[in-house]
Amino acid sequence: MSGKDKLPIFPSRGAQTMMKGRLMGAQKGHSLLKKKADALQMRFRLILSKIIQTKTLMGEVMKEAAFSLAEAKFTTGDFNQVVLQNVTKAQIKIRTKKDNVAGVTLPVFESYQDGTDTYELAGLARGGQQLAKLKKNYQTAIKLLVELASLQTSFVTLDDVIKITNRRVNAIEHVIIPRIEKTLAYIISELDELEREEFYRLKKIQDKKKIANKKKEQHKKDLKEAEYSNMLDEGDEDLLF
Repeated sequence: MSGKDKLPIFPSRGAQTMMKGRLMGAQKGHSLLKKKADALQMRFRLILSKIIQTKTLMGEVMKEAAFSLAEAKFTTGDFNQVVLQNVTKAQIKIRTKKDNVAGVTLPVFESYQDGTDTYELAGLARGGQQLAKLKKNYQTAIKLLVELASLQTSFVTLDDVIKITNRRVNAIEHVIIPRIEKTLAYIISELDELEREEFYRLKKIQDKKKIANKKKEQHKKDLKEAEYSNMLDEGDEDLLF
């Protein structure tokens, strides 16, 4: 096992407990990040389908708005300069909201009308119907443009977050967890080896103690036999009559 495959740690019971805790934390983090990636991916696909629908609808709306502009110009004449010279403030404005998806903040743009229509009485002389149709079509086009901008902004944001989340998931799954598992296996193998060495050492000590005890017992036995033989040799002297 190379040094890059495991963490530099001294094998001990405390290190084993610590690595088990780190492994559980890594597995839990991987599970949570995987759920987050799945939720973001679902929202990403939903936004992508909405973008496709909005772009398809946008083509039809812009074509209808351009045709209504041509009709209004044909009926009332060229009114572009009059409109541009009389503009003082924006009638349609945009406000921003925030949407939270699995901890990711997505900006949401909404269009709203501020104040009354400046050109409400325009077209009373002629072409009023065409001008009303023109304003309605372009208001619809602006709303779709704002919605499309909101969807594309969310799309780009989610795309970046999904890439980062997937990289983290892959790093935890293929680098961090295997490294912790290999480190844990190394610690367990080292501890087992230490236990075997300790068991062998204790067994050798016990064998030596048994040999020493046998020698002591044999020495005591020899001493007793020597004393007994001395007592037999030191018997009473023969009496002469």
